[in-house]
Amino acid sequence: MIVRILGEGQYRLGNEAVAEVNAADTALQAAIDSSDEAAFKAALHRLVITIRAEGTPLADDEFIGSDAIVPDADSTLEETRDMLSAEGLIPD
Repeated sequence: MIVRILGEGQYRLGNEAVAEVNAADTALQAAIDSSDEAAFKAALHRLVITIRAEGTPLADDEFIGSDAIVPDADSTLEETRDMLSAEGLIPD
């Protein structure tokens, strides 16, 4: 799976990392659904950190379509809500 963090770049995630990223995405979705700003910030930070830690950055000159796009860690709840699909940010 290829995930883009807006303003940062793309990361390749192996199958084992996708489960961790999906768990972080589920927590983010719950925080957004409840409009809990503190939980949202924590969940978004966890999601971005997990992608960075578990993913392998793609080179800037490597052009591959992203399977998912994640906002940067400074995004607001409203900006992130606008990016959500029925599956959250990360497709299952």
